[in-house]
Amino acid sequence: MNWKDTPEQAAFRAEVREFIRARFPSAYRADTDMQQSLEPEDVYGYNWAADRRAADAQRREGAMAWASTLAERGWVAPHFPKEYGGAELGAIEDCILQEEMMRERVPSVSGIGVNLLGPTLLAFGTETQKLEHLPRIARGEVAWAQGFSEPGSGSDLASLKTRAVRDGEDYVVNGQKVWTSLAQYSEWAMLLVRTDPGAERPHRGISYLMVDLASPGVTVRPIEDLRGGTPFCEIFFEDVRVPAANRVGEENQGWRVAMATLGFERSGLGSVIRYQHALDRLIALMKSDESKRFLRTDARGALRQEIAQRQIEIRVLYNLALHSVSTKASGGVPGHEASISQLFGAELHQRLARTGMKAFGPWAQLTQGKDTPLEAMFTHDFLGAIAHPFLGGSSEVQRNVIATRGLGLPRS
Repeated sequence: MNWKDTPEQAAFRAEVREFIRARFPSAYRADTDMQQSLEPEDVYGYNWAADRRAADAQRREGAMAWASTLAERGWVAPHFPKEYGGAELGAIEDCILQEEMMRERVPSVSGIGVNLLGPTLLAFGTETQKLEHLPRIARGEVAWAQGFSEPGSGSDLASLKTRAVRDGEDYVVNGQKVWTSLAQYSEWAMLLVRTDPGAERPHRGISYLMVDLASPGVTVRPIEDLRGGTPFCEIFFEDVRVPAANRVGEENQGWRVAMATLGFERSGLGSVIRYQHALDRLIALMKSDESKRFLRTDARGALRQEIAQRQIEIRVLYNLALHSVSTKASGGVPGHEASISQLFGAELHQRLARTGMKAFGPWAQLTQGKDTPLEAMFTHDFLGAIAHPFLGGSSEVQRNVIATRGLGLPRS
């Protein structure tokens, strides 16, 4: 396989790099003490959804200015059609844009709305739904949350219990969602609800709704994680009225829509760049004068082979990501390959974090960003990586997908 850019792709990559360096707001700086997300593709020290609601006016205005700047080119939602505010970029160009933003260490905008809800509406939504929601997402005016998981219904998503009962032109929703990333900073959520509790098979009685989180009866409660951040929430719905016009797809056919949504997960390329940055910074520190202050005295010798192994694994993950992008660019849909990338990436994230923790000894226990080695990057990653094998589907589920769909093994 040849992953090299064509001349046209190389020109686009240079254009993106020049645009970022010229137009990124200088006042919008990373804050390493504000870790608001567990997503491995987030740029360290930024999270656009949280930053746009920040108490600090400079940070808040910087986040919104960056969204407006990207929207000028259609680069908030680059794969959206132009009539909805996008740039109609192909899979390769979309990948290049994402890669260069990660390399320049600047945040993307409106992740779940752009990457999950947007493609879902393009595939299943009505024209009215597209015109109402896609342009606002593409302008960076709204953030979305994903209301799928429930207590007791995570990997077994089809067992969800949140109910929606039709009442005239509305559904009345009651139930609870949990582990909803950044819901406290989002205006809307895509929601899976049970509309036919008597369905013969559980996944056939599920519908897919778009819910305004400002609706009466919605309560969003942030959940504090090991790092003291609040990257996810639980959401309670008590007699929440949702217009039937906000249903995506047919009633009781939401499982098909939801599976398509999950299939739109990104290639994982962003996480590769983040891991490479972290490893490069660790190596640079080990070669610098600061190493005498922060590193274990035996770190260079003890970790030499381990760092080399992490470098090899990052290159493997990079090629897995590019394989998914290549499949999309040729008109295909990544299947079990996406599960391979998710599984390998989750375990690599944990191994890389452990390598960094070993390097710093007692310093690795500090979580504040200031006056710590690499702003406590590896400490935060060590704590955040604990959840990675559950994000986007547990490692057990990914192994089952690889076994049954990839290797053709029987289910029992």
